[in-house]
Amino acid sequence: MESRPKIAVIDDDAGIRETLAHLLAENGFEPASFENSADFLSYFGEYDLSLAVIDLKLRGESGLTLAQQIRQLHDLPIVMLTGVGDEIDKIIGLETGADDYVMKPFNPRELVARIRAVLRRYEHARVPDATPPLATPDTVQFGGFLLDIENCELTRQSGEPVSLTNAEYRILEFFVQNPNRIITRPELLEALGSDLNRFLDRTIDVLILRLRRKIERVPSKPKHLQTRRGAGYIFVANLDAAG
Repeated sequence: MESRPKIAVIDDDAGIRETLAHLLAENGFEPASFENSADFLSYFGEYDLSLAVIDLKLRGESGLTLAQQIRQLHDLPIVMLTGVGDEIDKIIGLETGADDYVMKPFNPRELVARIRAVLRRYEHARVPDATPPLATPDTVQFGGFLLDIENCELTRQSGEPVSLTNAEYRILEFFVQNPNRIITRPELLEALGSDLNRFLDRTIDVLILRLRRKIERVPSKPKHLQTRRGAGYIFVANLDAAG
């Protein structure tokens, strides 16, 4: 029998841990529950984990600190659970590398879908195709990259995958589907999804900065992802035509 992806749940609320464990098991995952970061880190090396779901507000500690510790140890996908009014912490979480956020009270189907989307993207990154990807109606080419919209992945033309968080991917897909027009911050916030619409404008700035580091030859002088001061951003796919 094929092994099921093992998902760690770190939350100080026993009821939520139990609910998540049941939800994950129901949907083909193997849950491993932990009350705090110390318990999780004690067993981290022994578990062959696929992803961690972390409560942003752990009792007496910060889920962001745990996310940073995980990033120092392992490239483990992270989905944060967050409450209303945690905008600043969400922004910091994006900066420290959380792959996605789900707001409490969460929709079970949405949480499972987000987990699967993150795992799918990480799996593509770990097992790159031996041959360069071919352009299809579901791919968009820009610069030296191909964005595969069907599989939600970005690759270089050489076939090398480019790792993107869910938020980075959603914004990039929105840009490539709306090229050569100025896009405002409110539009980008809406493109991120309804559970992220309480983010501050700086959220967009953080994501734009991270995307530029991944798709621009010189991030400080972007060619594809350009700023229009006082208006928003514009995505230029065809630099020759734009020149």
